[in-house]
Amino acid sequence: MLRGDITSAIRAAVMQELAEVGYGRLSIEGVARRAGVGKTAVYRRWNSKLALVLDVVSDLAVRKMPLPDTGSLRDDLEILLQIINQVLKHRLASQVVPDLLAEAARNPQIAETLQQALRANQRNVADLLLGRAVARGELSPQIDTEAAVDLIIGPLYWRLAISRTRIPQGYLPRLAAITAATLQSELMSPPAVAPRPAAPRPAGPAPAAPRPTEPAPAAVVPPVGTPPPGAPVTA
Repeated sequence: MLRGDITSAIRAAVMQELAEVGYGRLSIEGVARRAGVGKTAVYRRWNSKLALVLDVVSDLAVRKMPLPDTGSLRDDLEILLQIINQVLKHRLASQVVPDLLAEAARNPQIAETLQQALRANQRNVADLLLGRAVARGELSPQIDTEAAVDLIIGPLYWRLAISRTRIPQGYLPRLAAITAATLQSELMSPPAVAPRPAAPRPAGPAPAAPRPTEPAPAAVVPPVGTPPPGAPVTA
């Protein structure tokens, strides 16, 4: 049986090696040395560097982010943004995430693992934060959840992981308020289905209007006592 404490030490060593040397220079020897174990202990659990990294990243992805229920959408959003801010500003995450994103452009397996990790976190946010807001009546049940999660996570992720811009004081509460207002607007509801346009009329001259029908001539009825034509007239 594999010892759990050794497995945990190896996983921690992988993250530290990724942060310091990146995926390209990471080696099984370096991971084992940092974990204080032999290479054999690593190979008993993973058969390659790629399998090791993919397993560690996947394990981190399935860990659900704690999202306390504050009773309001705006406050829930502010706490979530604070958690994301702390995670992405951590030394390991701030160095590992950009390196893995760059490696994903060259390695389809890493790209797929990162996509699965992002989808898992998105489902967590949609199920908890958005689900509670819908139950409280703060959001429409027909809200576009995919666009909503992009709107919640995207701006802060871009600022911290991509552009690496400093977060000024008061930015997170303001971002939470703006995000909540947008989520509650009609923009986040699915678009109404437009009525189908009427079929176009065939080209060509319009048909002629029907001619009015002329009344038939009235029959001439001779007055009573009038002799028929050619009959002798008596005085």
